[in-house]
Amino acid sequence: MPMTTMPPATVAAIEAALRAELAPLELTVRDDSAAHAGHAGAGDGSHFSLQITSERFAGLGRVARHRLVYHALRHLLPQGGGPGIHALVIDARAPGEA
Repeated sequence: MPMTTMPPATVAAIEAALRAELAPLELTVRDDSAAHAGHAGAGDGSHFSLQITSERFAGLGRVARHRLVYHALRHLLPQGGGPGIHALVIDARAPGEA
């Protein structure tokens, strides 16, 4: 079976997925891949940081919030058959949290 190479994840794809599932009030996604040149999994579109504020996070702890984010991005993660987000830094907040 031939191996196929999928295009890298993009900031736009991440933003679209998060907006569709979590309706964020605020969302910032940054591609940090260039800062990881030479590291394992450091291809283009593999390392990202995001800050997201969503009412869906109200009353949830950090792990539950991260699970919601990962679920929204499942098609972009390697185990979901996606292009392979290798690293993701998540700052997930409910409205009114500092």
